[in-house]
Amino acid sequence: MIDGDGDDDDMPRLSAATVAALREFCAASMEEAARLSDQYTVGALREDWGMSQFWYSNETAARLAEEAIEQAGKQGRIACVSAPSVYQKLKQLASQKENCSSAVLFEFDRRFSAYGDEFVFYDYSNPLCLPEEVLPQSFDIVIADPPYLSEECLSKVALTLKYLTKSKILLCTGAIMEELAGKLMGLKMCTYLPKHTHNLANEFRCYVNYESRLFS
Repeated sequence: MIDGDGDDDDMPRLSAATVAALREFCAASMEEAARLSDQYTVGALREDWGMSQFWYSNETAARLAEEAIEQAGKQGRIACVSAPSVYQKLKQLASQKENCSSAVLFEFDRRFSAYGDEFVFYDYSNPLCLPEEVLPQSFDIVIADPPYLSEECLSKVALTLKYLTKSKILLCTGAIMEELAGKLMGLKMCTYLPKHTHNLANEFRCYVNYESRLFS
């Protein structure tokens, strides 16, 4: 028979300092995971209405993100132009899927520079003023939400979208922009009605230039 009384004496024991270090490491890891989770939560940063920022509802952000992922394909590239809440939802979904599409945020609000290399400063008034590393037609799909409902704004944003995308465009803007969206980019209005966390006075719609199962 084996005498088990002395088994514990032969087991290696961690020093108190090592145990404390491990506990500190685990706590730091948990804090980092929570920080990253919060960072990509829709609404983690407050809307700045002075910059015409209106975040999508969680349901709408998820629906738009899923559409972009489906259209981009496995390991495809998605550009989010002035659409940070969709970018945030894409990052959340990417953590749950294998071979998921990658996303880049083109945004005027420098608070989002916290996203590092996936943030590109973008000013629609200079639509083609982009870093050299942003190559033409380098994204499988572009989703955009221009900040203003004006011909001047949409016309300039259209130049950016045509530069970035290989072909597919998903535009979110007011219903009053339907004719101009069709003229500039060949986009057609979808039946899907996007929602925001705060109700907007203007009717908001989605437009695409491809066959969409979700939005037809």
